[in-house]
Amino acid sequence: MGRLTGGDPSLLRRINSAVVLHSLRAADSPTLTDLTRITGLSRPTVEGVVEGLVEAGLVVESVPEEGGARRQGRPARRYRFRAEAGHLLGVEIGPHRVAALLSGLDGRIIGAGTREVSEAASADDRLEKVRGAVADVLRRTGVPRGNLRAVGVGSPGIVEADGTVRLSTALPGWTGLPLGDRLRRSFRCPVLVENDANAAAVAEHWKGAGTDSDDIVFVMAGLSPGAGSLIGGRLHRGFGGAAGEIGALHLLGRDVTPEKLLSTTDEPLHPLDEHAVAEVFALARSGDERARAAVERFIQRLVHDVAALVLALDPELVVIGGWAAGLDGVLAPVQRELSRYCLRPPRVALSLLGEAAVATGALRLALDHVEEQLFAVEGTVTARR
Repeated sequence: MGRLTGGDPSLLRRINSAVVLHSLRAADSPTLTDLTRITGLSRPTVEGVVEGLVEAGLVVESVPEEGGARRQGRPARRYRFRAEAGHLLGVEIGPHRVAALLSGLDGRIIGAGTREVSEAASADDRLEKVRGAVADVLRRTGVPRGNLRAVGVGSPGIVEADGTVRLSTALPGWTGLPLGDRLRRSFRCPVLVENDANAAAVAEHWKGAGTDSDDIVFVMAGLSPGAGSLIGGRLHRGFGGAAGEIGALHLLGRDVTPEKLLSTTDEPLHPLDEHAVAEVFALARSGDERARAAVERFIQRLVHDVAALVLALDPELVVIGGWAAGLDGVLAPVQRELSRYCLRPPRVALSLLGEAAVATGALRLALDHVEEQLFAVEGTVTARR
């Protein structure tokens, strides 16, 4: 599937193609007359564009429904966007699991799968789990691997433009891993790798708590917290992809790490032991004084970390995700404490997507890439500049 604009396209034709294709995706089997009215283009222009889209395999003439009232004369031809003309994958690679979401070209999810993985797994073993999860989803949905048009991937760590993980403390053997190159061996389509918190921020803006906001900070709360942000509706990565690495703020003269703050003993928690974290929060809810003190220390640190981003970016909304999104009592303290530290406190909400946020954002990354090819007029939310 190449660009829709031909070998020597004009900007006007690209714009016309984008306008008609957008209209076809949004409408329910419109006629040429409908498309002329919706787009404001002339009928000959619409006819020419639709013909090109049919030849490209992205549009097909709709089959009339049987049983309806018949009208005299030949019925007007109707057309629909072929979402099945290609498919997209969104993949999450995490400490404890990998997940894959599959959609058509309209972004509607048609398949999903997960596989558990040990936090101590090697890079090779973790990537093998990814391949297995993807193979399962493709097999269950009957989608050929060759029909994939783009694959988006969300991974912990600082990710460079080519998909290399420059630094990651969350996964063994991940620092320096050419993740994009390794995964491209399994696919015959573009593979786009993004930091997991960045992917989750995109997901919340697309389908979650931030659909009505263009200035968002998503906080991946945990023992090694991270954040992703959208500024003016566009993903903000920073110059080297390290924007939002709030887990490193303890290095600024605050040598007590989050895993020590949340410990109820003299021994720090393991940075990836989510079960131990959940146990501390459960004990705090039951009234255990040491656990309550530990949770209070942790939330205070988390608020300070988030406040640093809020003061710098002035977002409209802060979305709390990661494991903290499933733990009671996090939202109110964060909102209260941000009100103390921030000149203009933002709204605070829990993630609506939960553990699906990273894979959903990775899917949006793949969809944006394909839409740039299809429409080729302007950049998308996740486009790298």
